[in-house]
Amino acid sequence: MACLALLLILPTTTPAQYNTNFLNYNLTGRSVSTSFEFAAGSTGITNEMGKKLMWGGYIDSKMKDESAELLKAKNNIGLCLNYDVNAFIKGGKSVDYLIGFSNQEILNSSFTKDFYELMFYGNAAFRGQTADLSNCSLNALRFQEFKFGAIMHSVDSIAKIGVSVSVLKGEQLFYIKTYDHSSLYTSIDGTELTLNSNFNMAVSDTNNKRFGGFNGLGASADIFFETPYVSRFGNKCLLTVNVNNLGFVHWWKESVQYSSDSTLTFKGYNVTNVNDLRDSALSHINSDSLLINLSNAHKEDFNVNIPTNLLMINKIYFNPQTSIALGFRHIFNANYRPYVFLEPEHRVKNMIFTFHVGYGGYVNLDVGAAITWNSKGWFVKLGSNSLQGYFLPKKAYAQGVFICLAKKLK
Repeated sequence: MACLALLLILPTTTPAQYNTNFLNYNLTGRSVSTSFEFAAGSTGITNEMGKKLMWGGYIDSKMKDESAELLKAKNNIGLCLNYDVNAFIKGGKSVDYLIGFSNQEILNSSFTKDFYELMFYGNAAFRGQTADLSNCSLNALRFQEFKFGAIMHSVDSIAKIGVSVSVLKGEQLFYIKTYDHSSLYTSIDGTELTLNSNFNMAVSDTNNKRFGGFNGLGASADIFFETPYVSRFGNKCLLTVNVNNLGFVHWWKESVQYSSDSTLTFKGYNVTNVNDLRDSALSHINSDSLLINLSNAHKEDFNVNIPTNLLMINKIYFNPQTSIALGFRHIFNANYRPYVFLEPEHRVKNMIFTFHVGYGGYVNLDVGAAITWNSKGWFVKLGSNSLQGYFLPKKAYAQGVFICLAKKLK
């Protein structure tokens, strides 16, 4: 069981604002830009422990205990890393074209409190009890995107509509999901373990795991709509709706799928910690042999939907310098809770200052800020929607940064 647990956790050592090219077009117009976005959060671990899981390092007992205090019966964690190069170039009188390249790395997971305690404390605390491992999941994937699109910036003279399509190169995939009745029972004296395994797992070609590997091919689309309007109170408003990463990756036939719905019992060994099997009689138990004993493994090609992002923003202007935006975000196929946020904004000459507060997603409460410098020839934006993890690393796990640099074109 320890080996199966490790399979769930280890991919987190692999490494947005909103991951969309169209949002800044109002301020940049035709331009060449590069951006970097990183976001991570969890309802069940602290920032200190999250950094150790991502980048490596020793996790001591105090760190485990601090995260354990945050745990609920069900917990989520998510990470997103994107970087890209894009260009909006002149098309026609009312159309500009978009071309670009990006790399996306996405991880999301859902786990029970029992899973966390079994993973980090071992099974000694579950003597005479059953650890609940049902309905846990992890989806980790990395892919590259080649994009082409267009934005019509004068629809009915005021609205904007953007559409892009992308070819996706699948690099790596690790997916696992456990179902009802997945559990581990430990006898009172520790001499018997009973594992009820009910899971599906998919892994891209394990012989081609190097950076830049080509293990799948897919497609996606982005859809963007923006229109100004006047509210009943006379305020100028701007409504934005954006859908991106609407697509899939087809992983090729060297990929492996595992499935299991069986019971495995170990008897005769006094196992006090499934994470520390040092007895030579148990040395043959490893992740490969455990999977072979538990599952039906077969190679085949298959499709996987990538996490799809939906964003809706209603921005109200009190005057040309001051506004407030009310937004909603959801990421499908990602263990993500619906996210609502407020963004007050104030402009001083070429500078724009934005404050962000939100609830949902992978965290309970997000607090962030951003600063934008928008001149005649350049656009620079720097910020984070998740600052609380930096200031309260023992109480929350949320961190992020987004950077965008654009050179405007005529």
